[in-house]
Formats: sequence, C-alpha cells, structure tokens
Amino acid sequence: MSVGPGRDAIDGVLAQLYGELLPVHWRVGHPWSLGGADPLEGVSAYPRTDPVPHWHYIGYGMSELGEKEWGDPEVSGWGFEFTFRLAGDAATAQPPIWPAHFLQNLARYVLQSGKSFEPGQTIKANGHLAPDRPDSAIQAVGFVIDPELGSIATPNGRVAFLQMVGLTMTEYQAALGGKLLALLDGLAARLPLFVTDIDRESLVAAPKPQAQWPSWGGGLRGRA
Repeated sequence: MSVGPGRDAIDGVLAQLYGELLPVHWRVGHPWSLGGADPLEGVSAYPRTDPVPHWHYIGYGMSELGEKEWGDPEVSGWGFEFTFRLAGDAATAQPPIWPAHFLQNLARYVLQSGKSFEPGQTIKANGHLAPDRPDSAIQAVGFVIDPELGSIATPNGRVAFLQMVGLTMTEYQAALGGKLLALLDGLAARLPLFVTDIDRESLVAAPKPQAQWPSWGGGLRGRA
C-alpha cells in the first residue's frame, strides 16, 4: 500500500477514533495504479461494540494516498473514500470479506465510467447485497457522509468519507428523487450510525396500490 501524506491523513483520523485498536486489513498485491484490476489498494475493518455490534470498513484508494498528482489542489483524487458498517458480532468473528469486494466493485465503476458518487445518491445492487444471503431484503445502497469520520483536510486536498447504507427495495423507491437524506434522517433512531443489518426487514411500508377506474369496452355513449 502507498505510503504518503494522503494515507497518513486517513490513518490519523482513524487513530483519533480507534486509538491503538488494530483493524483486519486486506491488501491488494497489484493495485490499479500499477496496472492491476483493483482500484482500492486496501480495505480495513474495525470491530465495534457500540452503539450496536458491527464492523466498520474503510477503503483506501479513491483519494491520493501518496504525493499530490491531480490538478485540483482543493480536492484529493475523487474527493472521497468509501466506508461501510455491517452489523455482526465483531467480538467473536472475523469480518465478512464481501463488503471489501463490494467497495472494490464500486470503485471500479467510478474509474471505468468517470461517474462519481455523492451524499444522497442511491444505486441498486446486482441482486442481493450479500452474495451468501439470497433471502436478504437489502438489495440497494444509499450514500451519506460517514457520521463519525466526516470530511478531512489533507495535504493533497479535501477527502470525504462516503458511507454506503443498505436499503430494501421499498426504501430505495422511497429515496428516489433526492429524498434519501430526509428518509434516513427519519430512520436514524432505528439505524444507529447507519449500520447495515442484512437480516432486517424494510422500515418503509410498501405503497398502497392506487385505485383505478374500470375499463369499459367500446367507450361511453350518451343518448341521442
């Protein structure tokens, strides 16, 4: 993984939150910057017990980790790093690796398409979010600023920590049209730190079908 001022700034804000706690870390041997297939040079996962047990995933590679190379001095790389919080017993288990793969897939989409993500946006997954849980109702994600990491200034420019939040399809539909942030604000009490629980049901009721007028064959005719 790159060593440089951008990486040091990310590690610094994580040290403020987690102190000397060491994460589980997956490192890419041949990253995108060296001609490989993976845009993120690595993904870390920190175990948490509060406010609910979960794993906190942080990606490295959407911002400039080494020396400044991009032209905009105000923004580091794409201007963000992906994060994700997955509910689970972090005290006794290893973190699932599929969120790291999902972060890599999103990063690959950004680099290949040239399209970035911003807070308030949503995207459907290709099927279920967790590949080993085809029964899960979580099939989409929305993006918010990580409620603990926020945004930071680095020597290479600004970096926001963009957290993915798992959504059911009814929640996804309710969030369309720029309504995600308002929706999540209303659900915040039931989604502490916007942790994604693969086992939960939808927190938004499915819309009721609208009544329709019956279809009359031949049209309406008045009396002559």
